[in-house]
Parts: sequence; structure tokens; C-alpha cells
Amino acid sequence: MDTSAAPLFRAGGPPAAAHSFEPRERSRRSQSAVMSDASTAQGGETALSRLADLGTMLRRSDIVLAVGMMAILLVLILPLPPLLLDFSLAISITFSVLILMTALFIQAPLEFSSFPTVLLISTILRLALNLASARLILAHGHEGTAAAGHVIQAFGNFVMAGNFVIGIIVFTILVIVNFVVITKGSGRIAEVAARFQLDSMPGKQMAIDADLSAGLIDEKEARRRRKNLEDESGFFGAMDGASKFVRGDAIAGLLVVMINIIGGMVIGIVQQGLSFADAAHTYTLLTVGDGLVTQIPSLIVSTAAGLLVSKAGVSGAADKALLSQFSGYPKALGMSAAVMLAMGLLPGIPMIPFFALGGGAATLAYLVDRRSKQAAAAAEAAKGEPKPPPAEEPMSATLKIDDLKVELGYALLPLVNAPDGSERLTEQIKALRRSLAVEMGFVMPAVRILDNVQLDANAYVIKIKEVEAGTGKVWHGQYMVMDPAGNQVTLPGVHTTEPTFGLPATWIEAALKEEASVKGYTVVDAATVLATHLTELIKANMSELLSYGEVQKLLKELPKEQSELIKDIVPSQITISGIQRVLQILLAERVSIRDLATILEGIADGLAATRNPMGLAEHVRARLSRQLCAQHSSAGGYLPIIALTARWEQVFAESIVGQGDERSLAMQPSKLTEFINAVREKFEIAGRDGESPVLVTSPGIRPFVRGIIERFRAQTSVLSQSEIHPRARLKTVASI
Repeated sequence: MDTSAAPLFRAGGPPAAAHSFEPRERSRRSQSAVMSDASTAQGGETALSRLADLGTMLRRSDIVLAVGMMAILLVLILPLPPLLLDFSLAISITFSVLILMTALFIQAPLEFSSFPTVLLISTILRLALNLASARLILAHGHEGTAAAGHVIQAFGNFVMAGNFVIGIIVFTILVIVNFVVITKGSGRIAEVAARFQLDSMPGKQMAIDADLSAGLIDEKEARRRRKNLEDESGFFGAMDGASKFVRGDAIAGLLVVMINIIGGMVIGIVQQGLSFADAAHTYTLLTVGDGLVTQIPSLIVSTAAGLLVSKAGVSGAADKALLSQFSGYPKALGMSAAVMLAMGLLPGIPMIPFFALGGGAATLAYLVDRRSKQAAAAAEAAKGEPKPPPAEEPMSATLKIDDLKVELGYALLPLVNAPDGSERLTEQIKALRRSLAVEMGFVMPAVRILDNVQLDANAYVIKIKEVEAGTGKVWHGQYMVMDPAGNQVTLPGVHTTEPTFGLPATWIEAALKEEASVKGYTVVDAATVLATHLTELIKANMSELLSYGEVQKLLKELPKEQSELIKDIVPSQITISGIQRVLQILLAERVSIRDLATILEGIADGLAATRNPMGLAEHVRARLSRQLCAQHSSAGGYLPIIALTARWEQVFAESIVGQGDERSLAMQPSKLTEFINAVREKFEIAGRDGESPVLVTSPGIRPFVRGIIERFRAQTSVLSQSEIHPRARLKTVASI
């Protein structure tokens, strides 16, 4: 016998396994109880998590709106129990009251810009409930007046007062008031407001651009005004369309009432066996109650729409706006009080209501008049009191300078605010800023225009960074006439010199404009003369106007794939100030920086050889060879050039002293004078032949040649041989 089994048995008793059965069964029961408790706890946690998920979903307003719209659409298809219909009708009435109160308390119509959407939702909700109640009335109307819920029954009993004819008349009057008076009037107001808003948009946009060009507002304020203007036009346009919802809702409610009465009578008498009187009482009560429950919210929303569109020119809440305007004229209140008191004295007219209202209006007129006199006395007293000294301007405001400023004499103020819009200087400056941005890739600063009584009446001064850069005289209402050949004009007028290029010119009266045009003279108005002078001064000083902040803005506006290049070189190899200096060198020679990506690539390429801004600018110019050749090409498509001969190339090369970035030009004065005379002679001959050539030199001496020429011919371009694009058509005009 196996001894290992001996402990399982005991003398005189059953096996030990039999004794251990009951505790093992208890342990199984307790284990199952624990598992049941665990499953219960897990089920509770699942329920809590589901409730939490539901709460999260409800906090998502977009999901709630989508579920609400789906519920409204389901009401159009599925039948609605009377209890749920009562609850939905209560929601509709509360929603309409909320819309009306919001329209009353907003300060401006745009604060309720979602009103067209809200109007559509409320209209669909009322139509869905109208259909649901019509289904209940036609299906269960024979069961009694509570067939469509207690809300409809209560409205019907209250209005009809036991007589269905009274109910029909009251409902008809309510529909007429809503459809003919409120809806039609508010729709007309919305239509006219949308039309005038759309027609006035171009003028308002031009006014914003003019204020921006004149420096009266900044770019952020201009964007805000444009956004506000777009919102207004969109809102009134949407209100014009949304007013059709209210009108269609009123028509639909009237048709549903007629269908419910006729259909209910047919069903009650023919199918359910009701008498004509019982059917008329039941279905009329239910139909009128249903119509009132849907038309009253419709009337409330129509009133809110009328308040909103008629509030276009009124700011502030409706109560304050109306009270302030009604109480602003105490004489009108006094006259109204006198009329009411006189009417109370007429025979047969009840005296109490008219006397009460007349006395109230007279009291209000007295109080308003007294308050107005006290305010006027306080204003007079304030005028007599010495004014407090003006607050001292902070030093930061005193130190601030304007980048561009135009000061006008008093006779030139009509150039800014001409009543007929002609010769508007602000429009010229706006066009100038746009053309410079396209041509040079540089957004010029805002121009501040102000009057200066110390100037001559017809004089103007253009200042750059508060330093006078140019001045001249123009005559508003007259025209400057110039002979293209450079001769003196023979027409009578004020002979003068054109302020930009120094050509002989004459100011003539407006009556001689046509005659001057016939003779082939160039005729320009005063605003164009001033704007042209401003343009040339800006182009000549554009490098000074390119600030550090403007360079930062240009770099930030680069596309993402091109901005990676900036991360590679800034600030490890070059600073933003260094890039600014390179761009200023290019602008000083009137090279457009619009292709900023190519310029940055040229800077990155040139950093391996030098970090001198002048040397980097030369590398960039070589990258911009196509742009430079296209910029100076003639109308015939070729690039006219004047080449520098080997003799002068050698003279310049031998006159350069120093090494690397420390190189400078040390040429003998006699040689320098000879070179200047030769350049002036060749370019004058080319100009007489109708050509505008560029001077071509070797790359090593180009900056030094340009440094000499810019002192006596600043507009003459100097290109190196590496800046000539391989595909450019060349025409050698002369050689030096």
C-alpha cells in the first residue's frame, strides 16, 4: 500500500476529503460573491464613465447643435407623444423670448451677428412642432381637447373663451399683424440696409486706405475696420435673406391651420362619427391653440428681427437709446401733455386716463428741462474756470520722429481734403506705396501730412526722419506745363522750375489745359507734382528708410521652405543687422529686393569668402543678373551699355590700395577729373540719341567706379561683367 495516501484516511471515520468538502464549498461561494461584487463595482465604474463621456459630449457645443438639428428633423418624420410635445412647445416659447431679450439689450447689431442662423433654427423648430401637433390633432382629435397636449388645450381655452369663432378671429388678426405689418416692414428695412451697405463699401474701403496712407491709423486698425465693414455687409445681406424665413413661416402657419380645421372636421364627422357641433368645437379649439402656440413665438422673433435691422444707426441698448432721444426734447413732451389734457376735457371722453398721462408727461417735461438747464449752467461755469495745465507729454513721445512727413502751406490743404475728391494727395500716396512695394519689394513707411502756417501759402516741405529733403511750390487748381524738349513754355502763367528734375515749367490756369495738351506739352496737376517729387526723394533715400524692424518683418513673411535658410546663417554667420546693411546697399543703387529668397542665397554663398556687407552685396548682384539686365533693358529688348576700356580698367586697378576688406581708391585728382568729364560726355551723347545706357566694368573695380559716378550722376547704373546675364541682348553705345 502506498504510504503517501495514508494521511487521507482516519480510523473510525470517513475520509478526510469528506470533512474538507464543506469548507471548500464555502470558499467557492465566497469567491463567487467576491467576483459578483467585483463585477458590480466594475459595472458601476462603467456607468460612471459613460456618464462622464456623456457630459464631455454635452460640453462640445458643435455636437450638441448637430444632435439638436437631427432631433428637429426627426420630429418631422416620427410621431411625438403629447407630453414631449408640451415640453418642446415650452422650449420654443422660451427660445423666442430669449431672442427678443438679446435683441433688446445688445449695443450694436453686429453683436448678434448669428441672428440669421438663429432665425433659421427657430423657424425649423416651429415648423417641426407644427407638423407634430397637426399629426396628433388629426389622429387623436376625436378623443378630446387634450389629444395634442395640455399646452395647446390651455391656449385654445384661454383665447376662445368657449366660442370658436372668437378664437378664429383672434388668430387671424395675429397672423395679419405678423405677416402684413412686422414681417413685411422688417424685410423691407433689411433689403434697403443690405443694398445701401453694399453700395457704400467701395467708398468706405477707400476712406480706410486713405487714412492708412496718411498715417492716421496703423495697419492693425485698418484690418479691424475692414473686418468690421465686411461683417456689416455680410450681416445685412444675411438679414435680407433671413427675413424671408419669417414671412414663409407666417404663411405656413396659416395654411396648417386651414388644413387642420378642414381635415379635422372631415375625419371627425366622416370617420369618427362625431356631430358637426362636437367636431367643430374640438378641432377648432385644438387648431386655434396649436396656431397660437406657434404664431406667438413667430411674432416674438419677427419683432426681434425688426428691432435688430431698424437699430442700424443707433448705438447702445434699446431702452437707453430710446429714452435718451425721447427725453432730449422737453418741448415735445410738454406739447404732448397739453394735447392729452385737452382731450380729457372733451365731452364723453374719460377724464382719468388722459389726465393721468398728461400730468405724467408734463412732470417728465419739467424734470428734463430743469436737468438740461442745470447741465448748461454747469458747462458755462466750467468754461469760466481756468483750465488745468495740459499733461506733460512723455519724453518718449517727444523723441519719436516720423520717417516721412509732408508739411503744406494753408493754400494746399484742399489737396488733402478736396470736397469733390479731385487732386486727392492721399490717393496719390496710396498708389505710390503700392507701386514701390511691387517695384522695389519695400513697403515704404506711412506718410504724415500736416499743415505748417510758417510756410508760404503754396509751398511744401518733404522731410525724411525730420530732416528737410526737398521743397517746392505748387498751386492748387492750376496745372504745371512742361515742354518735352526742355524749352520754356509760351503760354501765359507763372514761370518756375519743376521741383523734381529742375526743368523749366509754367503754372497755367485750368482754362488753358486743353490748349497746352494740343500743343504737345506735358500737363500735370498739383497733387501729381508733389507726389512725383516725393517718389524721387523716397527712391533716393530708400536705404535710410529700410529699418531693422522692417527687415525682421520681411524675413518673417518668407515661406517656410525659404525661411530654413535664415536658420542656417542667422546668427551663426551673419546678424540681421548685416542683412539689413546688404539690403540697404542694394536699395541705394535702386536694385529691387523683392526677390528676397535669391538675395539670401547670394548672401549665404558669399559668406564663405567675406563678411563685409559691400562684398556680400557684390555676390548678391551677380545672383540678380537677370533682374538687373531686365531692369535696364530698353523698349527694343536690348541692354544699352557703355564699356570701360582697358586703359581705365588698369588705372582703377593700380589706384586701389589695401588688401581684402580694407581696400580703398586713391586716384590722382587729374585722372579723376578726366574720368568724370569722359563719363559725362559719353552719357550726354547717348541721352541725345535716346538711349539710357549702363556703364560696364570689371567686378573688382565696380564698387569704386560706382562710388565716383554716384556723386555727379546718381541715377546712372554701373554693372560688372559678372552681372550681365548670358542671354541678355547687348548693344554697345560707346566706350570710355
